[in-house]
Amino acid sequence: MGFMLDTVGKVIAGYLQKQVTGYEPFTPSDPERVRKLIQQGDVLLVEGNNRISGIIKYLTQSTWSHAALYVGPIDGASEPDGEPHTMIEANIGEGVTTAPLSKYFAFHTRICRPVGLSFEDRETVCRYAINRVGFGYDTKNILDLMRYLIPLPIPQRFRRRMLSLGSGDPTKIICSALIAQAFGAVRYPILPKITEAKTRRARKEILHIRDSSLYMPRDFDISPYFEIVKPTIALGFDYTSLHWADTTKPSPEVTGEDDPFPAEVFEAPLVPEAPDAQEEAPVARHEEVRSRDIERAA
Repeated sequence: MGFMLDTVGKVIAGYLQKQVTGYEPFTPSDPERVRKLIQQGDVLLVEGNNRISGIIKYLTQSTWSHAALYVGPIDGASEPDGEPHTMIEANIGEGVTTAPLSKYFAFHTRICRPVGLSFEDRETVCRYAINRVGFGYDTKNILDLMRYLIPLPIPQRFRRRMLSLGSGDPTKIICSALIAQAFGAVRYPILPKITEAKTRRARKEILHIRDSSLYMPRDFDISPYFEIVKPTIALGFDYTSLHWADTTKPSPEVTGEDDPFPAEVFEAPLVPEAPDAQEEAPVARHEEVRSRDIERAA
């Protein structure tokens, strides 16, 4: 019976891990910038392109379907070309494994950085995840896999629960649950529940750690305790250096010296202007004629 369940489970896991054709990332990562910026303890969110990714994005109503923890070079884990494995992740059908950073360069990603995490706690978080490499995903647990094959629309209030069904075995971990447990080891918050306790003297807030199985990849994105690091702008960004496909050079309105719509500017004089001599002449002659008429009358 166990062999049959394991076989069926592997078939379902293989189906869920198949890539969807036609995937194009919104904005692929800049490999060099990502390598320079990412640090130990950072969470890398990924917009995946397999069947399980589409289901998780639907259940979570988010762009992100996978999360991996960056821990730095791992001893004894590297690619055939020598690139070291620097990330810990959990995948259905594979369990907790290591991976190189370049694995997700072709995907739309986001770096989430825990703010204020001490060096010692950062090391603890990374070591917690490394020590769980090899924890498997029991494919005999059909219930754990069938939850992702339900084609019917699921009410929003039940979607988070759909990610946490299963046997509850601590060695069977999904990606976001693994990372949530690692940060929980040092009591670093992600999205804690807040309960307000009112008394006569004081009002205090009690933080409750959520069950790790209820965490989603998007929770690290919306968490108020994680900083979003965008490699495209973190090292400096000059929008004027961009080349747009719909024009070969900036328009004259932007770079030309002549303004096609000049504004008429009126500047008031700083001192009153002297009256014009031609305007004074008629007045002077009028006064001279008037004085002569007065003398004759006298």
